[in-house]
Amino acid sequence: MRQALAGQGASRGIALGRARLRIAHAADTREQVIEHAQVEAEVARLHCALDAARGELNALRERLHGALAHELGEFLDIHALILDDPELLNGLDVLVRTGHYGAEYALKLQRDKLVAVFEGMDDPYFRSRREDIEHVVGRVRAALHRGTGEAPAGIAGEILVAESVGPAELAQLQARGVTAIVTAGGSTLSHTAILARSLHMPLVVSAHEALAQIDEGAALMVDGSSGEVICEPDAGDLRRFRVRRQELARERRGLQKLRRAETRTRDGVEIRLYANAESRQDVAQAHALGAAGIGLYRTEFLFLQRNQLPDEEEQFRAYRDLVLGMTGRPATIRTLDLGADKADGAGVALASEPNPALGLRGVRLSLARLPLFATQLRAILRASGYGSLRILVPMVSCREEMVAVRALIAELARELRTEGHEIADQFEIGAMIEVPAAALALAGLADQLDFISIGTNDLMQYTLAADRGNDAIAGLYSPLHPAFVRLLREVIAVGGKHDLPVAVCGEMAGDARYTRLLLALGLTDFSLHPSTLLEVRQAVRESDLQALRRRARSLLRAKDRAQIERWMAWSKGEGKDREPVAGSR
Repeated sequence: MRQALAGQGASRGIALGRARLRIAHAADTREQVIEHAQVEAEVARLHCALDAARGELNALRERLHGALAHELGEFLDIHALILDDPELLNGLDVLVRTGHYGAEYALKLQRDKLVAVFEGMDDPYFRSRREDIEHVVGRVRAALHRGTGEAPAGIAGEILVAESVGPAELAQLQARGVTAIVTAGGSTLSHTAILARSLHMPLVVSAHEALAQIDEGAALMVDGSSGEVICEPDAGDLRRFRVRRQELARERRGLQKLRRAETRTRDGVEIRLYANAESRQDVAQAHALGAAGIGLYRTEFLFLQRNQLPDEEEQFRAYRDLVLGMTGRPATIRTLDLGADKADGAGVALASEPNPALGLRGVRLSLARLPLFATQLRAILRASGYGSLRILVPMVSCREEMVAVRALIAELARELRTEGHEIADQFEIGAMIEVPAAALALAGLADQLDFISIGTNDLMQYTLAADRGNDAIAGLYSPLHPAFVRLLREVIAVGGKHDLPVAVCGEMAGDARYTRLLLALGLTDFSLHPSTLLEVRQAVRESDLQALRRRARSLLRAKDRAQIERWMAWSKGEGKDREPVAGSR
């Protein structure tokens, strides 16, 4: 019988397939007691499953490269550490050997114990790590069931329906041929959602009734744009699916024609689209798509997943190759942004902090580790001799930090010239505006800056006091909050007043749904993942910039998210006959 369920569209695309349900293991594992004679065999079966889970993580790591490897690397590292945690392993062995519990039930009991420890912590960041326990235990449990002949969770042509899906699973599920994912929890701006968009895998999140209402094997139609999930679609739904699939195919063909097209609005204003990158593959893709340059080059990939720090020469070669790869177009290198959820194996970032998201990260960490920072800056300055290069400083919160960075760069530049290195005469130095204090005090920072990049992911999180990974407040973490929209406008306006180029380099820049909103606020520079560049270029080319900016005042008067959503509907031509925000002009 046909049934429609509502969720939130997190990754565009449509899919039609059979439902494969994955019920949380804690809910469906009954107590199992085994005979004494079965204990050693059960321990061996459990350790085989643990080895299989480790093997899956290693195989996944080997298949990944570029931005995807960076994004997933943190999760793979954490999951690998959990699989080797003595607390987990010893606890499982004791439960099987002493308690005579079956492997599945022992796994459930140990999972419950570890989750209780994390949930009892005061710090919300560490409480959120319980999800990693869930994902790891789910992977081991799946390996146990495969050992008994059960099919893996997600096979070709199926749509996975689950409570949640970890970022580290996505590439694996896609490789198995899973066509879409529906989760009961989750957020449209979670790490999982961001990666799903990079992989072009349809994803619907917050479909709260999905597990209760969808039967195993049921036919499902999923729309990752609208968040609609249709169980047992009827003839009308199937016709709609075919039409929508044809439309998407035409859109993809149309986007490919824009690879070398100009990025100009309908009224002839040029908008610059830069690419975020961290690998040669990203740089090559940006070049092929006609990016104006690299707006954000993440340097953390040189430090993550290794136990030894990269020296100056290794860093120099990476930065030089970036500059050469852009053939004269500007390359913006962000200095090291470790800390919070990005821990390194060499021990640069603090192993534990009371609140990592508000702790020693970004430029704070760099200024606390001056020899490390100096090594990186020397490598960057040496690369400046090979082409157009800009330096971007993350997590800036006050003027004093930029003064210190500029003084260090000036000192290192004199040192390098004395040593005979050919470096640029001038260096453009900018700040990531991702801390509300920096946004609000930007006028006082302006004389220390040559350009500005707005990191919307963190700026939104800190402004709204809403963790983007927390499902319970997913509705609050939104770029359409009136306070956040006004703050963006203020930063862009202050930048313009001081003749500072302003770019947005967070996830918002790469989402074509927000392109017209950002244009209306005065933005002309976007920095985004190469995979979304063509969609944003198309949105720019379909926009009338003057019309958008004439209506910007009504956007800034919006009192709630609903009014901003009405403005966005108007901006796309869906509300031409009415005011974009009721009662405003």
